[in-house]
Amino acid sequence: MSDLEKHYVNRSSWIRAAVLGANDGILSVSSIAVGVASASTSEAPVVIAALAGLVAGALSMAAGEYVSVSSQSDIEQADLAREKKELEEMPEVEERELAKIYVSRGLTEETATEVARQLHEHDALEAHARDELGINEITTAQPLQAAGASALSFLIGGLFPFGLIFLFPLDQLYWVEYVFSISFLALLGGISARIGGSNAWKAVVRITIWGTITMGLSALVGSWVQIGL
Repeated sequence: MSDLEKHYVNRSSWIRAAVLGANDGILSVSSIAVGVASASTSEAPVVIAALAGLVAGALSMAAGEYVSVSSQSDIEQADLAREKKELEEMPEVEERELAKIYVSRGLTEETATEVARQLHEHDALEAHARDELGINEITTAQPLQAAGASALSFLIGGLFPFGLIFLFPLDQLYWVEYVFSISFLALLGGISARIGGSNAWKAVVRITIWGTITMGLSALVGSWVQIGL
């Protein structure tokens, strides 16, 4: 049966980090390019600003993900340490607590008591981590994996709009960045939705709307700056 079933929750951590990084890379660099191009008369400021945004964004994404996921990992480890101590000091109480959890999930009291007893004999901490704390090997926090996925995906995503700066003249950059970036975002949204087993069209529409708003506001700010200068 397990060979026939297809689940996606084991992909959730790296998919979230990779999609977030790639989205930010595309949207941040394209928005910077559009905003600076709207306020500039030469290509050099656009290149410098976009490159700075690409490098700074990747490092920021890596640091942010690492700190965030490390905090989650610290909480998990603290909970496990507390649970281990309670199992050492009052194993009978913890076993009854585990049985109550199984009763609340639909088992009879007799079956729940027997299941809790057998799981305590096998690996009590693993049972409590999974069924009481909701911690298992699939969903456990992995800071380095999240940081690496975010940084790499940001760089890959940001390279697309960054490369467009060298391929098109400044007066065409606004629309080129918009069309290509929205296309990249829509493609990414569709692919990530398919990998995660969710509705691709919802992801595409959501990403297109927010990408349009972000780049539109960036171009508007750039135009205001140019008028002010």
